[in-house]
Amino acid sequence: MISVPEKIETPRLLLRQWTPADLPPFAALNGDPEVMRFFPAPLTREESDILAARFREGIAERGWGFWAVEAKESGEFVGCVGLHPQPDRFAFSPCTEIGWRLAKAFWHQGLAHEAATAALEFGFETLALGEVVSFTSVLNTPSESLMKRLGMTRAEEFLHPALPPDHRLAEHVLYRKVRNV
Repeated sequence: MISVPEKIETPRLLLRQWTPADLPPFAALNGDPEVMRFFPAPLTREESDILAARFREGIAERGWGFWAVEAKESGEFVGCVGLHPQPDRFAFSPCTEIGWRLAKAFWHQGLAHEAATAALEFGFETLALGEVVSFTSVLNTPSESLMKRLGMTRAEEFLHPALPPDHRLAEHVLYRKVRNV
């Protein structure tokens, strides 16, 4: 049995299980058109709460997932970062995905990189994953830049199966990072 920590700490952040207090700021983040510009649409409060519940249940089940991210100094909710199993949704499944979504107030401070680096380390060192993938719309150059800074390698382009082929966000790019042995 793998021993997973209750939370992951970085110099400035805590990656932890979700709490009820996270729901309002998560809904604000998910309702922000600028934050959600590379997603099909902003989320309603109900959709956001359902997503947070799914993330919470995944962590409760496995001990890991898309964690709530908290700024250590202020206690503010920053967003979510973490790992998610993708057993059968994509042609490159099964795989484990790393992803992130931060509130606009926390952009351009290196926080997504800091949290994602910790999540990758957890995936490789604690879970002993052989590989982690990340993907986004080809239009989402900020996320693609982060994938590169994390040492991930561009693997391929694909059409996201949940979107119509002619949707503006359908074309996606896949990045991979293999564990150093």
